[in-house]
Amino acid sequence: MYIPLFQQLDSLLTATCDYWQFLPFATPPGQWQHSYPEMYQWLVQLKDDDLQLYRDDPERLARALSPWIPEAQALLALSELKSLPQVSRPLPRGMDAGVPGRKWQQLEAFNGAMPALGLPWLEWCAGKGFLGRVLAASHLMPVTSLEWQAGLCEAGQAAAHKLKLPMTFVQGDAFSAESEQYIVPEQHAVALHACGDLHVSLLSRVARKKGQAVSVSPCCYHLIRGHAYEPMSAVARNSQLSLSKQDLKLPLQETVTAGNRVRNLRFLEVSYRLGFDSLQRNIRGQDSYLPVPNVQKALLNEGFEAFCRWAAGQKQLPLPGNIDFAVWQNEGEQRYHWVERLELVQQVFRRPLELWLVYDRACFMEEAGYRVSVGTFCDKPITPRNILIHAERTP
Repeated sequence: MYIPLFQQLDSLLTATCDYWQFLPFATPPGQWQHSYPEMYQWLVQLKDDDLQLYRDDPERLARALSPWIPEAQALLALSELKSLPQVSRPLPRGMDAGVPGRKWQQLEAFNGAMPALGLPWLEWCAGKGFLGRVLAASHLMPVTSLEWQAGLCEAGQAAAHKLKLPMTFVQGDAFSAESEQYIVPEQHAVALHACGDLHVSLLSRVARKKGQAVSVSPCCYHLIRGHAYEPMSAVARNSQLSLSKQDLKLPLQETVTAGNRVRNLRFLEVSYRLGFDSLQRNIRGQDSYLPVPNVQKALLNEGFEAFCRWAAGQKQLPLPGNIDFAVWQNEGEQRYHWVERLELVQQVFRRPLELWLVYDRACFMEEAGYRVSVGTFCDKPITPRNILIHAERTP
């Protein structure tokens, strides 16, 4: 069922990889001007208000880019997913204790999309068992919650006991061979936003153990143990695409849930990083990007010069004493506006690439003999990672 969709996406993404398989931070305007002169002119003439209009309207963006990327509208069409049917399942009072509001909305929506199969549950990478709590209360079936951190297991078990829920927490590593003992045939395994290889591990183990059902909402595709993406399905292994960890971050760059404070903080950090990058190229006499580690956000409040001194220390780069930091900060802000325009081009490919990854998982489960459905379980403002893969073993 999902193999033809995967193949269509794969063909289009392969044909357009030059427009999304690059690092905006490390791509100077001159390179784009040389390779795509007409699109470059369109990008540099965009006003900041136009950027927001295109961000908010994917169809408008796909139409605008279609003179240079004719595949854009086909990619957009292939990225549309149907909303999964929702069943209203009222919960007893107190179930949401300690759960942030948006997280609670995600839990309710995920639960509403679950079929009632009358099976015990396995909650993979459970944390404090918020999802298991909802499933146990609404389906009245026992839940086994696997979690790596002992403290979270203890807190979750205590909450389950207080709420009189049939939940059993087990401490275990989702990657270890020992954790496989908790996957059994007569069971419905679930994972809400288990990162990268964690949800991949669940799908592969359920298929191997012939579990009756599994439902996952993938997240953080780049958190993998290998250096590059390893496709799950046979059809994906035949693809010409090779995805790096950097490529796998692309679907996660949506900011639909970000408020003004988050956007302002991003401007500060990205412009500081770009300003330092221009500075280090000048000091080293090498026109190449130099990655800098993650920074404590509090340091950004100390200003651009403090950031540069920290970054130079991280890279063991001596700074001369006569630096005009204001010049390089301004350079970083100018580069930020260019990076925003490159990211606008990449935006066309974020959801299609995510669907490529999702359909790889769906095809893998189909190849293992499962009936699979893929759809959204909530609206994007609740979470951009709103895709649900559900697989049931066929007789």
